[in-house]
Amino acid sequence: QVELVESGGALVQSGASLKLSCAVSGHTANMYAVGWFRQVPGEGRDFVANIEWRGRYTYYADWVKGRFTISRDDAKSTVDLQLDNLKTEDTAVYYCAGAMNTDGYDYWGQGTQVTVSP
Repeated sequence: QVELVESGGALVQSGASLKLSCAVSGHTANMYAVGWFRQVPGEGRDFVANIEWRGRYTYYADWVKGRFTISRDDAKSTVDLQLDNLKTEDTAVYYCAGAMNTDGYDYWGQGTQVTVSP
């Protein structure tokens, strides 16, 4: 079992920056990757970015366009998502998830709300 807990969501103005953190614990020895997703009410959950749990490879959704950066802090066992130049359309609940292999994500956090005002 792997546990993931997101934090860092807030209400910010357009153009601001925000750092989300995902604390990862449990049986992570064989985990493959951790990803960030976001979801707007009434819509599907969209992939944002992911990072290998033991390596440094990262992958981003095309629409991120350099505004978001994913990183891993091994000392803290966290995966962070830096959000820069936020836009109103970035308003969503942001989730982190753990994948044990390339088949998909097996464990999910509860989410953290990011609200961007004009």
